[in-house]
Amino acid sequence: MKALLFPGQGSQFVGMGKDLYDNFNIVKKIFKQADDKLNFKLSKIILEGPDNELKLTKNTQPAILTISHSIYKLIKEEFNIEIKDIKFFAGHSLGEYSALVSSEALNFLDSIYLLHERGKHMQEAVPEGTGAMLAVMGLKINDLEKLILKIDNNLGICEIANDNSENQIILSGHTKAINEISRILKSMKKRSILLPVSAPFHCSLMKHASEKMEIKIKNTTFKNPKTSLVANVTAREVNNSDEIKNLLIKQIVSKVRWRESILYMIDKGVNDFIEIGPGKVLSSLVKRINDKVSSKSINTIQEIKSLK
Repeated sequence: MKALLFPGQGSQFVGMGKDLYDNFNIVKKIFKQADDKLNFKLSKIILEGPDNELKLTKNTQPAILTISHSIYKLIKEEFNIEIKDIKFFAGHSLGEYSALVSSEALNFLDSIYLLHERGKHMQEAVPEGTGAMLAVMGLKINDLEKLILKIDNNLGICEIANDNSENQIILSGHTKAINEISRILKSMKKRSILLPVSAPFHCSLMKHASEKMEIKIKNTTFKNPKTSLVANVTAREVNNSDEIKNLLIKQIVSKVRWRESILYMIDKGVNDFIEIGPGKVLSSLVKRINDKVSSKSINTIQEIKSLK
């Protein structure tokens, strides 16, 4: 059994998808649709940069969707490859939207609009400099949760944003609280890295963004997915369009339960994970979560051909 995975923020790079854009009209068409929907040249930012423009959350989110959607369409329509035995789709954070578009639960253009708005509201939710994110390596989630409890409440919020794998957990919250836990981890000889992000995603500081997006998500037409989605918020499969809407609203302020999602899919019989989109972040995480299953990333012409 297979599962298709769709990457999130951090997988982007200037020039991603250029070989696909240069060689296939279907990709040019998708890029143009995105440009027209957003009323600015997202395609230029993807293909030419500059990097600081692509890194803006409001651009990154629709950009990664555009590449993931282009690859999926190429596989199906240009190369006529049918990937058999797909049991689940799953996406990391914004990748959940790519998964929903691929499973025909959400229209591509609606998704492009929602992700641009989502990125904008997430960016605006917290004044610049007041929030931060920290990647923690080599500490189990239960131990990290105990450490978080030791932080003085006056320093602000510190919450788990992404449970990516046994040895990679991302924290999110107020800068003072994140700096304090970084100091504690350093004293314990545990490795942590401040992430170059512009806001503290997937924590309760994103409440304002979640409220703004609630209206927009609820006003968008969703269908039941053709292939079950494993949701970030629950790490369980979901097939109902109304439930999916509610989970997408919650997802903005909730922990991305990626490790649990992968383990759930493996438990349900998945032994082959295929990452569709830029980079190799998710396929690498699968290997860290369980090295007995197969995982690969598909984002070049050669890799698409390898699926035959």
